[in-house]
Amino acid sequence: MLEGSLVALITPMQGGGGDFPALDFPRLRALIDWHVSEGTDAIGIVGTTGESPTVTLAENCELIAAAVEYAAGRLPVIAGTGANSTLEAIELARFAWQAGADYSLTVVPYYNKPTQEGIYRHFRAIAEAVGMPHILYNVPARTVGDMSNDTALRLAEIPNVVGIKDATGDIGRGTDLLRRVSRMKDAIGDFAVYSGDDATALPLMLLGARGNISVTANIVPRLMHEMCTAARSGNIVRAREINQQLFPLHQKLGIETNPIPVKWALMHMGLIEDGIRLPLTPLTQAGQSVIKAMLTEAGCL
Repeated sequence: MLEGSLVALITPMQGGGGDFPALDFPRLRALIDWHVSEGTDAIGIVGTTGESPTVTLAENCELIAAAVEYAAGRLPVIAGTGANSTLEAIELARFAWQAGADYSLTVVPYYNKPTQEGIYRHFRAIAEAVGMPHILYNVPARTVGDMSNDTALRLAEIPNVVGIKDATGDIGRGTDLLRRVSRMKDAIGDFAVYSGDDATALPLMLLGARGNISVTANIVPRLMHEMCTAARSGNIVRAREINQQLFPLHQKLGIETNPIPVKWALMHMGLIEDGIRLPLTPLTQAGQSVIKAMLTEAGCL
């Protein structure tokens, strides 16, 4: 199973493209090469940070295929295949599997507010239709729908549902989930819990989470990899030291809606151009001052 620093990769877009810039595949290749060299443990493509709501279905598929091609087996690819339509989520997962992605990451259906039974049946239908390993993704701050730990554990009994990205940021809830996963090992096998919240990733890993699906890793991939490695190996002193260094980045990257700040930071670092699509908008002047100071303090400039 995956473990460590799993970057929630941004989607590079061309600069000067107005409100609807084109995808920038050369920059995507360069970013993946950089993450390989910096020690990132896996690439997550077309997730929330990758602007999945702003790309078309065809572009979503293009990005998955490109990530698999560019990674070229050097590190696993986690394909964002979420949708609030179960049929569309199945279609995306099927494409990802055929394209050679290692895992799918599928978010709780948003807007249509399914019940817990509806959430269960949505993910079960995907897993039964597409035989690849699936990672559940619970981020209630964005989806409104909130998958309970009870529902996650029901889904964990499905053999190819192999993990969950817990982006609740709730350590108590994460502790309950990890405790119950451990106690149900005979029924669910090697089911993995990953943090989806940088600010609480270290405590969740120290409690047993396998790694962190990270926004901050876009900017400081080596440090995030080192922190995850230290946490997973029990080197608490080193993990705490790195976390204290990274914590201001975790906070400041949330000053405006993700991925607005992190894309501006990468543009300012010279790694991408400034393209971002509506309904997302460029980082405000006030935000730019904050992020620039943060990058300087973190030694990224």
